[in-house]
Amino acid sequence: MAKALRRLTKTGTYSILQDKLESWNSDYHLLSCDQNLNRCCEVIELNSKVQSQLFCILNLTAGEGGQNGGVDTLKSRLLPWLGSCFSMARASVCLTKNDRMLLELTSRHESKIQHMETQLCSTQLQLDSTRDELAESQTKLQRNTLMAAATEDEIKQLRADLNVAREEAEIYKKKLGTIDEYEEQIRSLRKEMSFLNTEKTGLQERLDRCRSHSPTPRLSRTSSPMRPSSPIRSESPSRAQLTPSARHARLVARFNDLYAVERLEAQTMLQRYVDNSEMVQKIIFFAVVESFRVAKQAYLNFKQRVRKTLASTHFGPESLEDATIDYIVRNMDLYDVQASVNDVINAMHENPRISFLPETDLVLLSSLIRETSKVAFAMQTLEPPLDVAFASDGEKYNESRYRRSHDSDFSAPLIVFHVWPALTEGDIVLVKGEAVTRRGVLWRSSNRSSTLRFRSLSPARSLVSFRKM
Repeated sequence: MAKALRRLTKTGTYSILQDKLESWNSDYHLLSCDQNLNRCCEVIELNSKVQSQLFCILNLTAGEGGQNGGVDTLKSRLLPWLGSCFSMARASVCLTKNDRMLLELTSRHESKIQHMETQLCSTQLQLDSTRDELAESQTKLQRNTLMAAATEDEIKQLRADLNVAREEAEIYKKKLGTIDEYEEQIRSLRKEMSFLNTEKTGLQERLDRCRSHSPTPRLSRTSSPMRPSSPIRSESPSRAQLTPSARHARLVARFNDLYAVERLEAQTMLQRYVDNSEMVQKIIFFAVVESFRVAKQAYLNFKQRVRKTLASTHFGPESLEDATIDYIVRNMDLYDVQASVNDVINAMHENPRISFLPETDLVLLSSLIRETSKVAFAMQTLEPPLDVAFASDGEKYNESRYRRSHDSDFSAPLIVFHVWPALTEGDIVLVKGEAVTRRGVLWRSSNRSSTLRFRSLSPARSLVSFRKM
């Protein structure tokens, strides 16, 4: 009996029965009718199990009291209770074990379904909350990404602005460092302008005197522009103060003036005696080219004599070559330009490519030849020297070296004759020349030129013609 009682105590059937009753009481209004009936059946089944065990214990306890043990108690308490509950007990006894198992399984299944539905609802709520948090997180992430991109662009822009500011600062430092050099150059340029203005005034006075009085040229060549035994001439202070770049610019501008002024004056004068305007342009072109050739040769001879004279007395930091060039620049008036004029006229009399009337004397071009020779001679003192480009009739027209005259055929590829030479510095063209291009003229010109009569004035006739001027 004690073992049966101990086993009933350990199974906790009463506590289970109490829990089910409390659960059913709390969920009664939430459950359906079938669910409430199932809960009631579960309670009845548990109660019947407890009663079955209690009856076993009651039988064992009554047996311990002997044959008549506990009879009064059974009569007074058990029998009346059995009478009132007989019908209920009989109904419960009729239930089979299978029915009880089926009911129990159904109850458990529904309980699990309800529990899973509860968990599903809770999980659904958590999922919705998680989705909202995820959407909010994505929004924040996009906002942070945009802010980071904008910040990175701003950083790049600031870095670029910083680099530009540094470069500008370096430029300003360099400019500040070169202010003294600029001021020195400005002072030097002002001095050069003063010297140039002085020389311009002198040249203007000389030009006025030349225009007011007819020149008296000498046809005889001087023996030497400078003798070693003769005293050294005083140097020109204004010319010596000029820098090579200033002399370069001045000579290029003077070459342009020859084309614009002296060439037109010579052309006007020569057209009085030569009716063919093309021949007039050819004569002037050959006079300019020949003046450069003769002036270059005169410069080489003059330079050789100056070098020989200075070789015995030269000393100082500069080389003999520099001293020679410096002396020639300072004493440019020692150049015997009249001898070059005579050589150019004699060479033109012997040139078979030009023709003129017997009454015409090339001494008319003395002024143009003289000024061109001076410019050509001075150009040889530059480093590198300036010269006119080589030209020949029939050469292919070069746009970078010449420009076409107004009466040219602009579709013709070959040059018929040249009007003015191009000025070059090595392979670089400084001033373009002028040329005439036409189609189908070279062959006719060559045939006609073979029938022209050329002459060369005798020295006596040249002298007479020159003096008549």
